[in-house]
Amino acid sequence: MEGYRVQFYVKSSNGEKPVENFLKDLSPLVQAKINKYIELLRVSNGYLDEPLSRHITGKIRELRVDFKHIRHRVFYFTFIGQRIILLHGFIKKTAKTPPAEINKALNYYNDFISHPYLYE
Repeated sequence: MEGYRVQFYVKSSNGEKPVENFLKDLSPLVQAKINKYIELLRVSNGYLDEPLSRHITGKIRELRVDFKHIRHRVFYFTFIGQRIILLHGFIKKTAKTPPAEINKALNYYNDFISHPYLYE
């Protein structure tokens, strides 16, 4: 398959995939909608304009998926080799993105950058 591909970030400490775990806890309908947006992100070469995606910090962006007034967010970034790395997912309950959620994504990003060989 040509073009961009999507990968789940894997914690180097325990092999956990935060976004995969986040998706498993959602209803099948919400999972389907988020997967549709992820596929749209892939075919758009890792970049979508607002309101579908928004810059958070550094290379990290958020995929914005609303379903029945519930705001689902998935942090991601693009990486060399035409890869989209899904870092962290959460349900947004406040107007501003909570700093704790951003810090979690930054920690995952730094872990990924320190261990890119885990994804080859």
